[in-house]
Amino acid sequence: MKKLWLNCHAATMAGGQYAIIEDAAILTDGARIAWIGARADAPRACDGVRIDLEGAWVTPGLIDCHTHLVFGGDRSGEFEARLQGASYADIAARGGGIASTVRATREASEDALFEAAKTRALGLLREGVTTVEIKSGYGLDLPNERKMLRVARRLADALPLTVRATCLAAHALPPEYADRADDYIAHVCDNMLPALVAENLVDAVDAFCEHLAFSPQQVERVFRTARELGVPVKLHAEQLSSLHGSALAARYRALSADHLEYMTEDDAIAMARAGTVAVLLPGAFYLLRETQLPPIDALRRHGVAMALASDLNPGTSPALSLRLMLNMGCTLFRLTPEEALAGVTIHAASALGLSETHGSLEAGKVADFVAWRIGRPAELAYWLGGALPNRVVRGGEVIAPESFAR
Repeated sequence: MKKLWLNCHAATMAGGQYAIIEDAAILTDGARIAWIGARADAPRACDGVRIDLEGAWVTPGLIDCHTHLVFGGDRSGEFEARLQGASYADIAARGGGIASTVRATREASEDALFEAAKTRALGLLREGVTTVEIKSGYGLDLPNERKMLRVARRLADALPLTVRATCLAAHALPPEYADRADDYIAHVCDNMLPALVAENLVDAVDAFCEHLAFSPQQVERVFRTARELGVPVKLHAEQLSSLHGSALAARYRALSADHLEYMTEDDAIAMARAGTVAVLLPGAFYLLRETQLPPIDALRRHGVAMALASDLNPGTSPALSLRLMLNMGCTLFRLTPEEALAGVTIHAASALGLSETHGSLEAGKVADFVAWRIGRPAELAYWLGGALPNRVVRGGEVIAPESFAR
């Protein structure tokens, strides 16, 4: 069915900019945008439904391109420990950190993981998120990585969300492989990835390249396997130290390299040449009280697209609001509100390999958008949390998140 959405202003985010259309109209045909422009130029022969958006500002549906949304338990105790002086590495050495979430996730049933993740996903949906990436990485064996990825697929079926599932089996060393990192990586490459890809559970492959996780050489073996399986790659890189993981990601034309606090200018140059998106994660930076800022100026200077994401996870970024990340990206990393909004729309779409269909309001793209009752687009980054009145449209249909709560 065709629908003409009227009485609005649009920040299309085409080209990574607001690209504002005052007094706009949007024509949707089923799940796609058929036309967008000034209302005075709207197609005259539209025989479909007309919807008054009451002066709202319309943006693309928001995209959270880096989450660990499926997990068991929580790590509020570690939050307290960090406030008392313990470092991320200290907590990991005591058996906490990722290892504690692995235990809780392995113990949880698939249904329990689904219900907990559904609640978190609905919170994102209410504030305008229509696409989300979900990583595994808290199973660290084949049955439990499969369980997590199955939950991601179930969420896509149960909710009006586009979900991209990323296999992060190379997230940490499981206890049964203590001091045998090479053996574990071999298991990931020879057994886990081929099985999970064959079951159509994987849209991308990720790894954690860090001194307390996996070396660049080990990560490269994972990347080679992903390439052989025809799956794109992403990377957690340069969060705590400089191992030039982002440059490694660029060599494999990764969709994104994420965190990046310790990346160098040479890394930025490599990412620019490869078209690899820099995903900035201010929630983790904030919660860990880090002081090393990502090199935003270098990323700008070399034209690297910058996305923003929640990094929703139980340990270092229990962030339930992507919109709060817009403010953090501006206040902590000195992004402009325009850059921040591009970071959760068009550049986030690129970080998921979806830029041809998602992330901006353009003819031919999916009709995912949010009508906000705000005075100007910068308000999305200005307000610290809270619910901004909105109307969420996915695939050309207005959705009510509350109807999916049960």
